[in-house]
Amino acid sequence: MAEELEKKRLTELAARSWNQGIFCFTHFLDLAGLSLFHSLVPSLPPVGWTLFGGAEGCERQMLRFGDAQSCGYEAPFPIVCLKITPAAPKYAEKLTHRDYLGALMALGIERETLGDIAVKKDVAYLFCESHIAPYVAEHFTQARHTALTVQEAEHLPGGALFETERRMVQLSSQRIDALIAHVYKMSRSEAQALFPAGRVYVSGRLCESPGYSPKAGDILSVRGYGRIRYIGLESLSKKGKENTAVEIYI
Repeated sequence: MAEELEKKRLTELAARSWNQGIFCFTHFLDLAGLSLFHSLVPSLPPVGWTLFGGAEGCERQMLRFGDAQSCGYEAPFPIVCLKITPAAPKYAEKLTHRDYLGALMALGIERETLGDIAVKKDVAYLFCESHIAPYVAEHFTQARHTALTVQEAEHLPGGALFETERRMVQLSSQRIDALIAHVYKMSRSEAQALFPAGRVYVSGRLCESPGYSPKAGDILSVRGYGRIRYIGLESLSKKGKENTAVEIYI
């Protein structure tokens, strides 16, 4: 039922944008929502669309129907980035993504109004819908026992917002199940069981085939484990193993 309602909502937004020549935005879509949208694209009106989460590397993304050419104007995404810092750094706990998200949910904020949370040492960056930003800035004052200060970020930190670790893995074949098994140190059968469970996504699309061959630049999201950027085959070992480069989100 929830999936049918989401299909109806996305179809209605696309039709409104196409018929009225205006930009229409969704809330932040999670992996399931993104996959659902991609499956709907062939049946939607031929309206332009863009996905954006606030910065490169964001997993949760907002969908905008419409483009400047058809609408006759430009409309930025209603996304604000909030910088979250400890009010007293000397006494601050080491907070995780789960700590920040749990405290936000305790405020009664709807998850769909929030995008990704990037944690860099003792600072976190939260992407959220612009209308909810003032409320978050005023009321998000504590996570666990650490008092917080929240303000709109004037700019994002230099370098990649989401840190990755480059790694070389040796595979017998360029199959997604083999890659997942190697990176997350599980058996091939355990990796394959993730696919019928709907836990593997490739660049926002549900992947149901353990035999899928990743393409350079693909982002593999494995629910419950993490994300991998596939770089590609770089060389062969003396024993014929395929030396494959990936970046692990950490």
